[in-house]
Amino acid sequence: MGRAGTGTGGAAVAVAVAGPLLLLLLLARPPPGAAGDSQKGDVRLVSEQFSQSPQKLSFYSWYGSARLFHFRVPPDAVLLRWLLQVSWGSSPTCTNVEITVYFRYGAPPVINPLGTSFPANTSVQPSFFIKMLQSNASVNISHPAPGDWFVVAHLPPSSQKIEVKDFVPTCAYVFQPDMLVVRVVEVSVLEPDVPLPQNLLSHPSYLKIFVPKYTQELRLELQGCVSNGSLGCPVRLTVGSATLPSNFQKVLTCTGPTQACRLLLPSPPWDRWLQVTAKSLAGPHVSVAFSAVAALTACRVWNMNVQPLLPSSLNQSCNISTGLMSPSPSYQDQGRNSRLGNGPFCLMSYAVTREDVDVVSVRFRPLDRVLVLVQSDTPSVMQLYLNTGMDSGGSLTISLWANQSLITKNSWVVACVNAASPFLSFNTSLNCTTAFFQGYPLFLSASSREANLIIPYPETDTWYLSLQLVCPESPEECVEAVVFVESALSLVPCLHDCGPYGQCLLLRRHGYLYAGCSCKAGWRGWSCTDNSTAQTVAQQKAAALLLTLSNLLFLAPIAVSVYRSLLVEAAVYTYTMFFSTFYHACDQPGEAVLCILNYDTLQYCDFLGSGVSMWVTILCMARLKAALKYVLYLLGTLVFAMSLQLDRRGAWNTMGPCLFAFVVMVTMWVYRCGHRRQCYPTSWQRWVFYLLPGISMATVALAIYTSMMTSDNYYYTHSIWHMLLAGSAAFLLPPRDKHTEPWACSKKLTCHYQICKNHREELYTVT
Repeated sequence: MGRAGTGTGGAAVAVAVAGPLLLLLLLARPPPGAAGDSQKGDVRLVSEQFSQSPQKLSFYSWYGSARLFHFRVPPDAVLLRWLLQVSWGSSPTCTNVEITVYFRYGAPPVINPLGTSFPANTSVQPSFFIKMLQSNASVNISHPAPGDWFVVAHLPPSSQKIEVKDFVPTCAYVFQPDMLVVRVVEVSVLEPDVPLPQNLLSHPSYLKIFVPKYTQELRLELQGCVSNGSLGCPVRLTVGSATLPSNFQKVLTCTGPTQACRLLLPSPPWDRWLQVTAKSLAGPHVSVAFSAVAALTACRVWNMNVQPLLPSSLNQSCNISTGLMSPSPSYQDQGRNSRLGNGPFCLMSYAVTREDVDVVSVRFRPLDRVLVLVQSDTPSVMQLYLNTGMDSGGSLTISLWANQSLITKNSWVVACVNAASPFLSFNTSLNCTTAFFQGYPLFLSASSREANLIIPYPETDTWYLSLQLVCPESPEECVEAVVFVESALSLVPCLHDCGPYGQCLLLRRHGYLYAGCSCKAGWRGWSCTDNSTAQTVAQQKAAALLLTLSNLLFLAPIAVSVYRSLLVEAAVYTYTMFFSTFYHACDQPGEAVLCILNYDTLQYCDFLGSGVSMWVTILCMARLKAALKYVLYLLGTLVFAMSLQLDRRGAWNTMGPCLFAFVVMVTMWVYRCGHRRQCYPTSWQRWVFYLLPGISMATVALAIYTSMMTSDNYYYTHSIWHMLLAGSAAFLLPPRDKHTEPWACSKKLTCHYQICKNHREELYTVT
């Protein structure tokens, strides 16, 4: 059963467990009346369905283990529904688990299932999510915002146990979301300052108004509202679209006896359509008539992108007609008191250059200048274009520095970071809230002249950085004050490249790229900065020494092999010891790292050496003829090389050949038992002092490798695995032949030249 988790969804969000039947019932109802004229017919509602291929869910360990789904909601949508379905097999290992599903508009959700800490100065909004306890659920959103929507799902946090692939039966949980959208195909356009008559009966009216760039304020008003010929305006006006995790829709309820009802929206979203829905509250069969009027207040912009404005050039002013900087002694007066046209300037605009550095990597720089002028009554605004559709997969970083000599003890530089439109109301409020967005505040003062902000996964939109000088205790100090602020603005895939204990990885979902940090050495968190479970440098070095020096125990089977004239086996053990040592030296995170070759090459050689070592040990115990034994050695090595290339971590890639070698060994032993009519090996000392200890060590090693390793004890259990594997090989190697001398590393040829020559001559002798 689906239930809402923590988060802010607003009244527009409803979570239910209904299926597609509810949507069919919704579409079966009579469509809403046409906006403005009920005699023209009803507004037609059309439904659209979008789906993506299902994905197998994983237990959560880092962001890459969560499954991301990317949808795009069309404009004029009045209802959005996600149908969430989970399927799993009928195996006894498959149980009903809790699946967490997150939703967000504009960017992937920023989630924290492990409860780790974020880097300093990181601003994260609570995510909206539901927890699925059954195989299906649904989420409804009325009047969703058009554009990118993201769904993320994962299983509960993973255990620390390291499981061998294909060895332990697992259950596959497959998750698939379907998006159903109901949208209006006919929407009335509300022109500025032009009354639009409306007549509500039992269905709402759908309107929309285009908000151009540099709009300072939007005023919506209902005029001449009459309900069945009587005064009053029982109308609910919903302005804006619903977003997650936060919903900033404005709802205006007009129930009073007055004929006028108005709503003021400061800093509405620029350069886009704004949805307006009017619904009657008078009950069924009661007609409500009114006229909707929208008024826009334009913002006069002072462009500051012509030439650098340095501290030595304070006596400059702006020529409005040409847009050029011209010398004038009344610089501050020009910015504050000029009332050409519609009034004073509402912002100083600084053009920003966008420099694409790499994938999900952008650098922003103010055009032709380093310093940004900040004064008391006109905000300085910079635009950051993050609307390419690929910018929401990184982290937006903002750093501000103020000149030490220009900020007084009673003055502050307040900065607001907002999406869609800038914050311009510094003189009345400092909460950085625009019409439909809660911004991120930054403060610079005499005691703190630097401020930083990190926004992981910023929404796809045009972002704005607004700055203004504020003197809350003595406003007169700010009248003539000017502060110059230096900024560093960038979009990075991972903050500080995930640090020394993490790796920044680019993840992909159907062409959409986003970044995440994979942490090591016990470090956790969004950028691998949470050290609550981290290993110290001493622990890292101790772990590295355990994993590397434990391979020196392979010197025992190497010495035994050489002593018993098993030179091929000795070469294989030497190869395994060498590459296992340096692979684990390279596999360590943080400080204790040594890589003599590429990591992937070292890993491949380590896996190959381990498999071939077991292969040659078992076949050597079979005591085959030399020619057959070496042929099997070579064929087995080639099979290992092929299988590891196909799937390096597959359990049966190693176990399969080893089982075949074991069958060959058992067959040969049984044959010798029947041929000699006594147990093979014949010596009880061989069984008690060699075979039983070797088999016991191999069994314990296999048990540790398959069922006892965890992320916490890996350094100890894997080191024990190395020692047991090497020790079992030393015990299980067969004794040398009776006619072979110890340490017979080099012997003379079995025939001298004369003998070989005579043998060759005999081949041509005709008898």
